[in-house]
Amino acid sequence: MRFKAAVLHSWGSPFSIEEVELDGREGWTWLRVRATGICGRDRVVWRGGFRNLKTPLIPGHEVYGEAGSRPYGVYPAVEAPCNGSTCTLLLGETTPGGYAEMVNVPSSSLVELPTREYARYAAAVCGVATMIHASKVAGLGPGDKVLVTGSLGGVGIHGIQYLAMRGARVYAFTRRRQYARLLEELGVEPVHSLDFYRRTGRVDVVMELVGARTVNESMRSLRQGGTLVLVGNIGGEPIVIERPALLVMREISIKGTAAYTIEEYREAIGLVAQGRIRPFYKAYKLEEVNKAYRDIEEGKVVGRAVLVIDSPAGEEEAHPQGAG
Repeated sequence: MRFKAAVLHSWGSPFSIEEVELDGREGWTWLRVRATGICGRDRVVWRGGFRNLKTPLIPGHEVYGEAGSRPYGVYPAVEAPCNGSTCTLLLGETTPGGYAEMVNVPSSSLVELPTREYARYAAAVCGVATMIHASKVAGLGPGDKVLVTGSLGGVGIHGIQYLAMRGARVYAFTRRRQYARLLEELGVEPVHSLDFYRRTGRVDVVMELVGARTVNESMRSLRQGGTLVLVGNIGGEPIVIERPALLVMREISIKGTAAYTIEEYREAIGLVAQGRIRPFYKAYKLEEVNKAYRDIEEGKVVGRAVLVIDSPAGEEEAHPQGAG
């Protein structure tokens, strides 16, 4: 199969838009890509943050499009035969991903969509599914107080909506004060300094989306026996605990959350389709992928940057205040 794709040839370098020719795997399905979200994990891949990966590669695991004229999302952990057994391949990492016009995936990874609003799903589903899973890891319950760092990113701005919907009291941390009213409209309390707990009291859970840059400050906001869930580490720097005594004396738990299940992925799709989650995104053409990465790095995107590829009319637009 021959099609256009954004190919990464060396870590941290611009993508090359080129025609590629790839063979499909036996028994897999070709999906015509309509929209692909640019995830924080993609940026770690781009920087060379996963040492097991090799270039050239085509990233992109938040993929939505059509197969046989029907609309689908692709669950990104795909199963494939591997040396006589079965192994898990990660879309956009160990198998070519969705920064392309076409992607080859097993039919078992295809989840049918209720609508054809591809960019909306690409913007919000991964973030919501991630927070669904992280909430289970944290043992989060209604009424719990939760701090979310990185609250204007793709996981953050969609995840806080899920937490608020679940009945949590959410403190959304961002240094961009101009978005305070927007966060309030989403049912959460914006905070611009991580010593906010001196005013509000300490929290039960921290959803740490930023990682090394905020983890030591955010940890101080936890109550005795509280839990910090490490969801991401966007800069890729080593995480160093500056005050181990804080962990010891407050009996704080630190837990990781790797991904989400296909059931959680389906749940997130349903929430977006029902309008219970408001998508935030800025759309780019495939050929604009390098501009999208620059805009993300410069803080010009609220929510997700989404690559829109030959999409139905009305999807190729920016939604900095959320899609209605």
